[in-house]
Amino acid sequence: MNDEIMLIQVFVVLFLCINLLLITTFFSKEVFYSTMRYVLFAVTLMSDCIFLFLADILSIMNLFRCTIQMWLCLIIYIISSLYMFVTPVTLTAMTLERYVAICLPLRHAELCSPRSTLHGILIIHSLSSLPCIVFLSIFFASASSASYTQGRTCTLEIFIIHTWQGHLTSAINQFYFLIMCITIVFSYVKIMRVAKAASGEDKKSTWRGLRTVGLHALQLLLCLIQLWCPFIEAAVLQINLMLFINVRFFNYITFILAPRCLSPLIYGLRDEMFFNALKRLALCGLLKKN
Repeated sequence: MNDEIMLIQVFVVLFLCINLLLITTFFSKEVFYSTMRYVLFAVTLMSDCIFLFLADILSIMNLFRCTIQMWLCLIIYIISSLYMFVTPVTLTAMTLERYVAICLPLRHAELCSPRSTLHGILIIHSLSSLPCIVFLSIFFASASSASYTQGRTCTLEIFIIHTWQGHLTSAINQFYFLIMCITIVFSYVKIMRVAKAASGEDKKSTWRGLRTVGLHALQLLLCLIQLWCPFIEAAVLQINLMLFINVRFFNYITFILAPRCLSPLIYGLRDEMFFNALKRLALCGLLKKN
C-alpha cells in the first residue's frame, strides 16, 4: 500500500508542476487571457490543481486515520465539492465555445467576448456550487451544533445523516451527467455536419475542432463517472474492506488523475499557439539556468 501511495504522490507532484507551467504560459501573452477558450482552459487548470491537492491531502489523512474537527472538514469538503464540478461544467462550456466558433462563426466574437467570458465563469461556479448547497443545507438542518467540534476522519460519508440524502445527491449528479452529455452530443453532431459540408482549409479547421470536442467528451465522461465513485465505494465497503481500498485506489487513478492529465494534452500540446508559447517559456527558463 505504501508503494501505491508513493506512486500517487509522484503523479500528483508531476501533474501540479505541469499545470503550474501551463498557467504561467497562459499569463505570458495577452491573446491567451483575452480569448475565451484559453481562459476556460486556465479555469480547468486552476480547478484541477485545487481539487487534486485537497483530494491528495484527504487520501493521505484517511490512510493514516488522521482525525480533524468537523468544521475544518466541512470547509475542505465545500472547496473540493465545488471544484469537483467546476472542471466538467467548464469542459461543457468549452465544447459550446467550439460549437459557436465552428457552427456560428459570425456570432463568435459577440458571444465569446471577454465580458461574456467573465459572465461564463460566474455561471460555471454558480452551477457547480448548487449540488454542494443542496447537500449541505440538509446536513445543517439535521446535524447538532455539538457535532461541529467532534474529531472525525474527513470523508463524504460523515455528512450523510439520512439514507435518502445519499440518494438525492446521486440523483443530482446523474441530472448533471445527463445535461452535460446531451450538450456534448448536440455539439458533436452539429460540428460533424459542418465538417462534412466544409471544404479546403475550413474543412481541416472544422475536423480539428471535432477532434477537440471528442477529447472533451472522453475527459468529461471520466470526470462524470467520478461523481458516482463515492456511492460505488460506499456499497463496496459493505462487502469487503480490502476490496474497498483497491476500488478506491483504482477510482482515484482512473477518474481523478487521468481526466485531469488530459487537459494539458488537449490545449497545452495540441494547440499550436499555446504549444509555441510553452516552448519559448521552457527555453527561456533553461537559458537562464545556464
